[in-house]
Amino acid sequence: MISPVSAATATPNAATPRGPSGIPLVIAHRGASGYRPEHTRVAYELAIEMGADAIEPDIVATSDGVLVLRHENEISGTTDVAFISKFADRRTTKVIDGVSLTGWFTEDFTWAELSTLRAAERLPKIRRGSATFIGGGGILRLRDLLDIIDAAPRPIVLVAEIKHATHFASLGLPLDELFAAEIDGWATPQNLIVESFEETVLTQIRDRGVAGGLVYLLDKEGSAPDLVATLGTDAPTYLDQLTDESLARLAGVVDGISVNKALILRRDASGHTTLTSDLVRRAHAVGLSAWVWTLRAENKFLGSHLKRGLSAGAYGDWMSEFRLILSSGVDGVFADQPDLALRARDEDVAAR
Repeated sequence: MISPVSAATATPNAATPRGPSGIPLVIAHRGASGYRPEHTRVAYELAIEMGADAIEPDIVATSDGVLVLRHENEISGTTDVAFISKFADRRTTKVIDGVSLTGWFTEDFTWAELSTLRAAERLPKIRRGSATFIGGGGILRLRDLLDIIDAAPRPIVLVAEIKHATHFASLGLPLDELFAAEIDGWATPQNLIVESFEETVLTQIRDRGVAGGLVYLLDKEGSAPDLVATLGTDAPTYLDQLTDESLARLAGVVDGISVNKALILRRDASGHTTLTSDLVRRAHAVGLSAWVWTLRAENKFLGSHLKRGLSAGAYGDWMSEFRLILSSGVDGVFADQPDLALRARDEDVAAR
């Protein structure tokens, strides 16, 4: 049975880096996913071209233990698998981290099989340009992204998100072991940060001697799957883990936290998100870095007062929200449009 590591026996691996000259890192969320299908070669390469400081892939596994880059292990929304007749019998229903899902799952395919699929835009109604983009390519492995980063004209930080570690461990696919083996000889404290919604896998990765910082992801609702697996209904929620006492405990285990932007933004008397919470300050007070996800420019993802026009896919007043989040003192932001986040960061720095 997987269980969280005690803070009493854990020490942080490394300080998480910030961007140039100590300003916040701009992390390309699944590549430049606002412009190209996420987790594709063209999305990663475009993010580098745009100037992103770091790239974030989501990491899951195949049945033969190959680490591949997909938003989730269920891939019907991000590939053409549903249209491949020879894979029709792989469609199934599973409970992943307490949620029942029906579709096709990476752990039911070998890498040789997955490599025949083509990537697709996950949000086709919002990102029509990306949905019609030709040449997005197929699924990439983690090792393919390492090659892309190595070929970049400047240093790029890899922010690797380990997805559904408890689920994969139950299948005999320990992501900590697979990741440590894949990254061996490549990772340094300067070029790698590992993040997850599960504390257990982060401490397991640290205990395997992997270089780099550790960042714990926390959402605005729900509980960590590893805690639910061990504690059931007694598992604390993510919000429970954001008290001052809990943050102090986390500071003995990980280097930083990364939170849903809803935990940073606060509404004013008019109901508009024009204020920020004290979460970043409280995290810094105990020695944790603090990151925020996800900056997105489309109306769909902005507050009502920031929407412009009627189209969900049109850009609203993204600059106001991006600047507001940056003003909270965050150490890094995840952005689907990294070029826009860089513009907002430039304006924020110039205004200081």
